[in-house]
Amino acid sequence: MRKLLLASAAVLGATGGLAHAQTAPSASQGQYAAPYAAGPAANNNNNTWGIANTVSGSAAAGGVSNYGSYGANYNAVPTPGTVVIRLNGRVEADVVAGFTSADKSTNAAGAYTGYKVNPVQIDSYMRLYPGFDGLSANGIRYGAAIELRENFLGANPAQQTAGNTAALQAAAPGIQSPSATSSGQTVMVRRAFTYLATDQAGLVRLGQTDGVVGLYDNCLFTTQCWDAGVGIQQQGAWGTTPTNATGGGATYPWLSQAGAEYVNQKVVYLTPQFFGFDFGVQYAPGQGNGLQNSTGGNANGAAVCGLPSDNCSSTTTGGTSNRWINQWGIGARYEHTFGAVDAKAYGYYEGSGKENVDVNGYTAAVPGTAAFRAGATANNIHYQNLGFYQAGAALTAFGTTAAISYIGGHVNGQLALDPVGGVNTNAWIAGLTYVNGPITVGGNFGIVDTQGAVQLTGTSQRREVVGAFGGNYKVAPGVNLVLEYDYITRHQGGYDFNAGALGTAGLTADAKAQGVLFSTVLTW
Repeated sequence: MRKLLLASAAVLGATGGLAHAQTAPSASQGQYAAPYAAGPAANNNNNTWGIANTVSGSAAAGGVSNYGSYGANYNAVPTPGTVVIRLNGRVEADVVAGFTSADKSTNAAGAYTGYKVNPVQIDSYMRLYPGFDGLSANGIRYGAAIELRENFLGANPAQQTAGNTAALQAAAPGIQSPSATSSGQTVMVRRAFTYLATDQAGLVRLGQTDGVVGLYDNCLFTTQCWDAGVGIQQQGAWGTTPTNATGGGATYPWLSQAGAEYVNQKVVYLTPQFFGFDFGVQYAPGQGNGLQNSTGGNANGAAVCGLPSDNCSSTTTGGTSNRWINQWGIGARYEHTFGAVDAKAYGYYEGSGKENVDVNGYTAAVPGTAAFRAGATANNIHYQNLGFYQAGAALTAFGTTAAISYIGGHVNGQLALDPVGGVNTNAWIAGLTYVNGPITVGGNFGIVDTQGAVQLTGTSQRREVVGAFGGNYKVAPGVNLVLEYDYITRHQGGYDFNAGALGTAGLTADAKAQGVLFSTVLTW
């Protein structure tokens, strides 16, 4: 038994394995001492390529060419008949100073109305990454991975007293004890999948997992490898700023590492690499988890999947016209190293069907009319199927990576259906990353054109400008100090970003935000 446990030594490190020698550890009382190799992620190399430890990039070209923000692009591969067990973790603690156009409330005339937010925030965040990789005696690779994250609900829940009505509860002061706020912090599942693979046939993932585009770009093409995974445009310096102006940041249409892309259930197939090329396909029947079909109920407490109700994730003829179904995608990737120069590129196309609400007999108002703007909701707008393409290219030499990513077509915002008559998405982001020993610096700039508010279809479209720069310093293995600056602007004619709704009498209120973040990111 002891030999079996030693042969199945734990590996702590997702993009770069933390392998233990097959000798007894020196720790005791449930502790296990081991050398550190790299930081965690749900997508370690053993289950993101058709062939385990597929070579990607060149050390001569620079660290980012081999996806090196967290470490090299490899992980321990078990020997036949054994498994490698991983229990990775990440704790991030930030000090953020965010300044936006909605830091204080104003009326239509611009006068201050008495509400103001503190621009300085301190926050912390944890993630856990349990998983394992196995190799059968006949060469079949297999495994599973989970990503657990901290979830945050209301900071100060209203007082709970006997006989509280909704009005009394709304008027009651919140619970001010810091201890009470922690009850709103829970743990949620962001990824949970299995995989089977052989080096000759490729790899199949099944479950709550990244699709093709997420596996093709872990951070490289969208220039997000320089901040140790803090978030940049997807969270970054404005991620904790409590205003409508940012909404957690600008629209992030590039789907790489976006929750809208990887949280739904899907099956993904990746081929082995041939002469630098590999290919991938994916399919998802809907936006949710099949087990959600058993939740909720009608007046009799029965499951609602026999009814045209959107409480059922499998409904295809419910009451919501903006829900896509039967999502599919296909992509190709190329990687090659020319001495000290590394080149990478990928292309991806995604389509879908959509829920059919015409069976419920509704009619949509005409886009661009006053009646449409006044009464448009998800239930009276016709939408188009998903039909968009995303591509990226990156070149690395002398420690510097230049990258660009583009998305365009029928999609609105982050993987939402585009309304009929709405403008196509047209968005690009480009940037530079430089790595020199423990120091990584970078920056990016992008422009995002989308339909935005569907009520303004035929009237206006949304434009957002994003930019960020900064870097991180690796004090020690698994210890990152991050400093970054982020900037965004958001504009759409007739939309009030301060209120998060259509502007009164057509009023337009743009959103502007900038922030500075200092973060300590520790991984194991």
